[in-house]
Amino acid sequence: MPLPRREPSTTPRVAVVHDWLDTWRGGENVLAEIVALYPDADLYALVDFLPDALRERIGGRRARTSFLQRLPFARTHFRSFLPLMPLAIESLDLAAYDLVISSSHAVAKGVVTTPRQLHVCYCHSPMRYAWDLRAQYLAQTGLGGGIKGAVVGHVLDRLRRWDRAASARVTQFVANSAHIRERIARCYDRDAVVIHPPVDVDFFTPGSGREPADRRGPYVTASRWVPYKRVDLIVSAFRDLPERRLIVVGDGPEAPRVRAAAGSNVEFAGEVPREKLRELLREARAFLFAAEEDFGILPVEAQACGTPVVAYGRGGATETVRGLDAAAPTGVLFAEQSAAAIAEAVRAFEAAAPRIRAGACRENAERFAADRFRREFAALVAVQWSAFAARSPA
Repeated sequence: MPLPRREPSTTPRVAVVHDWLDTWRGGENVLAEIVALYPDADLYALVDFLPDALRERIGGRRARTSFLQRLPFARTHFRSFLPLMPLAIESLDLAAYDLVISSSHAVAKGVVTTPRQLHVCYCHSPMRYAWDLRAQYLAQTGLGGGIKGAVVGHVLDRLRRWDRAASARVTQFVANSAHIRERIARCYDRDAVVIHPPVDVDFFTPGSGREPADRRGPYVTASRWVPYKRVDLIVSAFRDLPERRLIVVGDGPEAPRVRAAAGSNVEFAGEVPREKLRELLREARAFLFAAEEDFGILPVEAQACGTPVVAYGRGGATETVRGLDAAAPTGVLFAEQSAAAIAEAVRAFEAAAPRIRAGACRENAERFAADRFRREFAALVAVQWSAFAARSPA
């Protein structure tokens, strides 16, 4: 959808700012749709180490980057530069642009703008480890006490103060879920419009057509193995479910903890191509998800394949999974992040499986299709730009 003109002879010059580019996750799905909507926009990020095989999904673009790109070991350790990220994002010069669109789960929202620029932020989350998940992160990484804990705590305190101050640079927040809209209100004292992220329901489609109750294959979980994803709990739960199989997709810094929790009925598939993930989701008995996620694209991708979801009943899953109390359920929501609760939820799913239809899962997932995201986001930006241009001096 074309943007309204600020003046009769001009259209806004657009910059798109992403936190960083190194791999492909849900945030990059959103970025791909945004840059497709604004093909003439310039792309910025703290660092850009995106593999060439993935770059075509953002039209072959390369981001203009910050000084972090040039630091030693940045390719593999840029996340260790967290204390420098506010300075790095503020070093990006966006003065030439009329419209700034940031895609932010960390610091992208903090780019420096002026009152003569419209800044629309698609917020995946306020910075998780500086806000809601701080205590959990410190405890699970062994940094909850001692000198290291004090140092990290001081860094996170500074990041939180900076994050709240930087939020004032945003003209309009867009939240990826009602859950995140509430967090934006709590953390930044700002309102937000909810536009759920895009899910590629044209790629993730049902396979054999077998109903969930007829499947006897393995359960599947997939994510990047970081503390808040709680993959370790899912793996631990299958010690109490020895007659079932679990396939775990992904990798990450929690690998030692996750692998140590596994029994002989757990298989680690590592990182897999999208085609292999789709195959696993199509054949899975159910997809398991234990994170309190901002939105959670993988549970929707599973449902797009006609596969039910067993998920922690907080965060985005409450908006994307219809529990057993729904007329047409698409999965089971459990109330506690524990191995015992997950095992009990698996048993509850198996008892209720005849009620859960593949068609209902697919229909639910289609609510989050990419074309819906494009329409809603383009319309919001157009309205914001029209109002901004009308009140701005010529």
